[in-house]
Amino acid sequence: MSLPGAGVPWVKAKLDTGARSSSIHAFDVEEWEKDGKPWVRFSIHPWQKSDADVVEVEAEVLDVRAVRSSSGQSEDRIVVPMDVTLMGRTITTEMTLSRRDEMGFRMLVGREGLRQGYVVDPGSSYLGGRPPVAMRRRNRGR
Repeated sequence: MSLPGAGVPWVKAKLDTGARSSSIHAFDVEEWEKDGKPWVRFSIHPWQKSDADVVEVEAEVLDVRAVRSSSGQSEDRIVVPMDVTLMGRTITTEMTLSRRDEMGFRMLVGREGLRQGYVVDPGSSYLGGRPPVAMRRRNRGR
Protein backbone atom coordinates (compact mmCIF):
# COMPACT_ATOMS: atom_id res chain seq x y z
CA MET A 1 0.00 0.00 0.00
CA SER A 2 1.01 3.61 -0.22
CA LEU A 3 -0.05 6.77 1.59
CA PRO A 4 0.02 9.40 -1.16
CA GLY A 5 -1.15 12.26 1.07
CA ALA A 6 1.70 11.57 3.49
CA GLY A 7 4.32 11.07 0.78
CA VAL A 8 4.87 7.40 1.72
CA PRO A 9 5.39 5.34 -1.45
CA TRP A 10 5.09 1.94 0.21
CA VAL A 11 3.99 0.57 3.58
CA LYS A 12 3.35 -3.02 4.55
CA ALA A 13 -0.18 -3.34 5.93
CA LYS A 14 -2.40 -6.09 7.19
CA LEU A 15 -5.90 -6.41 5.75
CA ASP A 16 -8.10 -7.34 8.69
CA THR A 17 -11.76 -8.08 8.00
CA GLY A 18 -12.22 -8.74 11.73
CA ALA A 19 -11.41 -5.11 12.56
CA ARG A 20 -14.00 -2.44 11.83
CA SER A 21 -11.66 0.53 11.57
CA SER A 22 -8.23 1.03 10.06
CA SER A 23 -5.28 1.96 12.25
CA ILE A 24 -1.76 3.29 11.84
CA HIS A 25 1.21 3.43 14.19
CA ALA A 26 1.48 7.07 15.27
CA PHE A 27 3.73 8.78 17.80
CA ASP A 28 4.58 12.34 18.86
CA VAL A 29 0.87 13.11 18.59
CA GLU A 30 0.13 16.81 19.03
CA GLU A 31 -3.41 18.22 18.92
CA TRP A 32 -4.10 21.83 17.89
CA GLU A 33 -6.74 24.02 16.28
CA LYS A 34 -6.83 25.41 12.76
CA ASP A 35 -9.67 27.71 11.68
CA GLY A 36 -11.62 26.69 14.79
CA LYS A 37 -11.45 22.98 13.97
CA PRO A 38 -9.41 20.28 15.77
CA TRP A 39 -6.29 19.13 13.94
CA VAL A 40 -3.52 16.72 14.82
CA ARG A 41 0.15 16.44 13.91
CA PHE A 42 1.76 13.03 14.28
CA SER A 43 4.74 11.04 13.08
CA ILE A 44 4.84 7.59 11.52
CA HIS A 45 7.55 5.04 10.81
CA PRO A 46 6.65 3.48 7.44
CA TRP A 47 9.18 0.61 7.68
CA GLN A 48 8.57 -2.52 9.74
CA LYS A 49 10.95 -3.01 12.66
CA SER A 50 12.77 0.25 11.89
CA ASP A 51 12.78 3.79 13.23
CA ALA A 52 14.31 5.15 10.02
CA ASP A 53 12.61 7.73 7.80
CA VAL A 54 10.18 9.43 10.15
CA VAL A 55 7.26 10.99 8.26
CA GLU A 56 5.29 13.84 9.84
CA VAL A 57 1.61 14.13 8.96
CA GLU A 58 -1.00 16.79 9.68
CA ALA A 59 -4.72 16.05 9.42
CA GLU A 60 -8.08 17.32 10.55
CA VAL A 61 -9.54 15.32 13.43
CA LEU A 62 -12.82 13.66 12.43
CA ASP A 63 -13.62 12.14 15.80
CA VAL A 64 -12.27 10.61 19.00
CA ARG A 65 -13.69 7.10 19.44
CA ALA A 66 -13.53 4.30 21.92
CA VAL A 67 -11.89 1.41 20.06
CA ARG A 68 -11.64 -2.10 21.46
CA SER A 69 -8.29 -3.74 20.71
CA SER A 70 -7.82 -7.39 19.83
CA SER A 71 -6.92 -8.00 23.49
CA GLY A 72 -10.36 -6.69 24.53
CA GLN A 73 -9.19 -3.40 26.07
CA SER A 74 -10.98 -0.21 25.09
CA GLU A 75 -9.12 3.05 24.48
CA ASP A 76 -9.99 6.43 23.03
CA ARG A 77 -8.32 7.02 19.66
CA ILE A 78 -8.12 10.01 17.39
CA VAL A 79 -9.69 9.40 13.96
CA VAL A 80 -8.35 11.17 10.84
CA PRO A 81 -9.05 10.80 7.11
CA MET A 82 -6.18 9.27 5.14
CA ASP A 83 -5.75 8.50 1.47
CA VAL A 84 -4.48 4.96 0.92
CA THR A 85 -3.61 3.35 -2.39
CA LEU A 86 -4.15 -0.37 -2.77
CA MET A 87 -4.13 -2.29 -6.05
CA GLY A 88 -3.64 0.96 -7.99
CA ARG A 89 -6.78 2.54 -6.56
CA THR A 90 -6.80 5.39 -4.02
CA ILE A 91 -9.54 5.67 -1.42
CA THR A 92 -10.02 7.88 1.60
CA THR A 93 -10.62 5.95 4.80
CA GLU A 94 -10.95 6.79 8.46
CA MET A 95 -7.71 5.89 10.24
CA THR A 96 -7.32 5.65 14.00
CA LEU A 97 -4.00 6.70 15.53
CA SER A 98 -2.50 4.07 17.78
CA ARG A 99 0.82 2.85 19.17
CA ARG A 100 1.41 -0.22 16.99
CA ASP A 101 5.20 -0.46 17.39
CA GLU A 102 4.80 -3.79 19.21
CA MET A 103 2.39 -5.15 16.61
CA GLY A 104 3.40 -7.20 13.57
CA PHE A 105 2.23 -4.52 11.13
CA ARG A 106 2.48 -0.77 11.52
CA MET A 107 -0.77 -0.33 9.59
CA LEU A 108 -4.02 -2.24 9.60
CA VAL A 109 -6.85 -1.82 7.07
CA GLY A 110 -10.24 -2.77 8.49
CA ARG A 111 -13.67 -3.55 7.04
CA GLU A 112 -14.76 0.06 6.59
CA GLY A 113 -11.81 0.77 4.26
CA LEU A 114 -12.10 -2.54 2.44
CA ARG A 115 -15.83 -2.04 1.97
CA GLN A 116 -14.99 0.62 -0.62
CA GLY A 117 -14.78 -1.91 -3.44
CA TYR A 118 -12.27 -4.58 -2.38
CA VAL A 119 -12.61 -8.34 -2.09
CA VAL A 120 -10.20 -10.11 0.25
CA ASP A 121 -8.62 -13.45 -0.70
CA PRO A 122 -7.36 -14.79 2.66
CA GLY A 123 -5.17 -17.39 1.00
CA SER A 124 -3.10 -14.92 -1.03
CA SER A 125 -0.51 -12.21 -0.47
CA TYR A 126 0.84 -9.38 -2.61
CA LEU A 127 -1.93 -9.62 -5.23
CA GLY A 128 -1.12 -6.03 -6.18
CA GLY A 129 2.48 -6.99 -6.87
CA ARG A 130 5.56 -7.02 -4.70
CA PRO A 131 7.41 -3.81 -4.02
CA PRO A 132 10.88 -3.34 -5.51
CA VAL A 133 13.67 -5.37 -3.87
CA ALA A 134 15.27 -2.25 -2.37
CA MET A 135 12.02 -1.40 -0.57
CA ARG A 136 11.58 -4.96 0.68
CA ARG A 137 15.11 -4.92 2.10
CA ARG A 138 14.52 -1.54 3.71
CA ASN A 139 11.29 -2.82 5.24
CA ARG A 140 13.24 -5.66 6.84
CA GLY A 141 15.71 -3.16 8.34
CA ARG A 142 18.56 -3.90 5.95
